[in-house]
Amino acid sequence: MADPETDAPKSSRKLSNLGMVWRFALRYPVQLAISLLALLVTSVTTLVFPWSIRSVIDKGFTHGASDVAHIDHVFYQLLALVVVLAVATAVRFYFVSWLGERTVADVRMAVQTNLLRLAPSWFEENRPSEVASRLTSDTTQIENAVGTTVSVALRNGLTGAGGIVSLFLFSPKMALAIIIGVPLVILPIVLLGRRVRNQSRDSQDRIADLGAMVVETFGAMKIVQAFGQEARETARFGAAVDKSLAAAKRRILTRAIMTALVMGLLFGAVTLLMWSTVADVAAGRLSAGALAGFLVTATLVTGSFGSLTEVYGDLMRASGAAERLSELLAEVPAIRAPAQPLVMPVPARGTVEFAHVEFRYPTRRDVAALHDFSLSVGAGETVAIVGPSGAGKTTIFQLLQRFYDPDGGEVRIDGVALPRADPAEIRKRIAMVPQETVIFGASARDNLRYGDWGASDDQLWAAAEAANAAEFLRKLPEGLDTFLGEGGARLSGGQRQRVAIARALLRDAPILLLDEATSALDAESERLVQEALDRLMEHRTTLVIAHRLATVRAAQRIIVMNDGRIVESGTHAALIGQSGLYARLASLQFSEAA
Repeated sequence: MADPETDAPKSSRKLSNLGMVWRFALRYPVQLAISLLALLVTSVTTLVFPWSIRSVIDKGFTHGASDVAHIDHVFYQLLALVVVLAVATAVRFYFVSWLGERTVADVRMAVQTNLLRLAPSWFEENRPSEVASRLTSDTTQIENAVGTTVSVALRNGLTGAGGIVSLFLFSPKMALAIIIGVPLVILPIVLLGRRVRNQSRDSQDRIADLGAMVVETFGAMKIVQAFGQEARETARFGAAVDKSLAAAKRRILTRAIMTALVMGLLFGAVTLLMWSTVADVAAGRLSAGALAGFLVTATLVTGSFGSLTEVYGDLMRASGAAERLSELLAEVPAIRAPAQPLVMPVPARGTVEFAHVEFRYPTRRDVAALHDFSLSVGAGETVAIVGPSGAGKTTIFQLLQRFYDPDGGEVRIDGVALPRADPAEIRKRIAMVPQETVIFGASARDNLRYGDWGASDDQLWAAAEAANAAEFLRKLPEGLDTFLGEGGARLSGGQRQRVAIARALLRDAPILLLDEATSALDAESERLVQEALDRLMEHRTTLVIAHRLATVRAAQRIIVMNDGRIVESGTHAALIGQSGLYARLASLQFSEAA
């Protein structure tokens, strides 16, 4: 993701960024055409009013009662224009607002779809909370632009352009004077508009920071309160609010100056023109009706161009938002399927092989996570992985799921090198039970169905029974339809773990990756979870990051890792007898369990 600080100077300082939004809006040509037609009708209708006023004054006040019938006719026309204007305005509002909502919905979907294609490594370098802010606050800016601002801009642009033509028909001399003054109005719009755009982007970045801070703080509320850091978090949030307010003040001041300059120049010019035309009316060179019509039209023109300064600032804000969203749409996944992926063997065997793998995380290139790592796991074999923190145990799981590609060597499943296959097909063969269980803010049913979205209720309950989760799920207020809360807040740690195991059972994959997490559970929960794990591991190739002595002893093979390498391999008894790293880890890590 581009950095706003470094990109701001070279970012496009014009409305071309909104081209992305325009491409989405073009998907709905009928609604777009109706909107434009309604805009045209409202502008034309508005410009007809001054001509009716001219007719009323010239033929009503100057020729007496003889033209009463004509005046009636003119007012009938005015009433008809009012009806047309009202209907056209309603049509414009509905379809333009519909386009705004529909376009923003499509943009959000496109961004979300693209983000879901990106590798997890991308989210290590870009805060998910900031991405969430872009999907909410930035799309809201675009919604306002498409649903209101663009409509106002087009309406005022059409009215202003048509008004200038009318001014020439009323009085070429006065119209020419206004045209000469237009550059004086456009210049501050262009110069200050660029500044507004950059300040708007800076303001949006500060708002994104606020959103990220709120998500982070509220997500860790128990820690904040447990350590008594409420005052510090309030102060930190206050500082961020001050920065956001300062950025907003700079933007508001610039827009206020721009508006004052333009409005002053516009209406000052109109005042001078009115002064100069009084002599023409007195000398009979210009009728009173023409002067009245000219002044009304000039007011419409100046109002239109004056409001364009406000609109321009809003469009600049939307342009900044569109640019930020375009960056997300332009992100290309680092991990993707090749042009012609190899077909994975059927039926799946579940063999795993690491061949001389070298790997460094993109954010930590100075440290080798795996170095000359080789491991072969046969179908149905259970291999326990032990080692100190940072040894590379979790990296094995990350590479096997192809969240990253190795810098050297190969990772193979069922004999197929992972970069040559479709990542989706690879992951279909893997079930994962992480150490930190992920429970979505949804129903128990949907959390279970994450393993197999097409699973029937019978299959869900069968998996829950096998995972020792059926009993507590049946006791929930609404059974499987019970909302589990954010992060599964309504469940205990052991219950969350058993839901994750049931999810993996529904996945029914030949390879199981198990980051065992029973050490923090009470004895009864640990027993239930371990029973569920034993059922889950049956007839599957299992790689387990072991935290418990029972799991280590049950494994057919134990590999001991340190600094990204395998330093020992064998059974529990054999490794204990070697008095090496495993023996030391066993005496420390597994002593209490033993």
